[in-house]
Amino acid sequence: MQWEVGHEPIFFLGLVHGVSARVEDLQLLLEPAIAALGYELWGLELNVRPRHSLLRIYIDAPQGITVDDCALVSRQASAVLDVSDPIQGAFTLEVSSPGWDRPLFRASQYELYKGSRVKIRLARMIDGQRNLDGRIVGADEDGVELEVAAGARSKVPWGAIRKASLVIEDE
Repeated sequence: MQWEVGHEPIFFLGLVHGVSARVEDLQLLLEPAIAALGYELWGLELNVRPRHSLLRIYIDAPQGITVDDCALVSRQASAVLDVSDPIQGAFTLEVSSPGWDRPLFRASQYELYKGSRVKIRLARMIDGQRNLDGRIVGADEDGVELEVAAGARSKVPWGAIRKASLVIEDE
């Protein structure tokens, strides 16, 4: 699934039926607070469960991310979430760096890593496959294009992507 924040398609991992408005609201709610601290909101994952949900926030910065950075953003995000109370019931908040094998959420992130290898878990089967592994050729408003085999390309629509992460390769 995708939502428009600004003019760039974004997608959200761990989507559960009935929470799409909340997902977009979380992005819009948290991004300014995180940016005010000097960090980029790289992406969000929301895993809604009946008893206890999980909200994972990925942050990034040019100088990298430390444990102290995560703690600072966690305190700020927690305060923002306490005031607005957008998630019903109990939930765990995690703040993390995207790491080397970073998840990809936006078209601009795919463009940034054009030529890199990525693994994509699909929300539904496409051409008999649930998982794709290939090199990023490009991304636009419709989806991401991968080179999946020598010369073979596959266009994956944003709505079909459940999770995507870079693959760390040995040099």
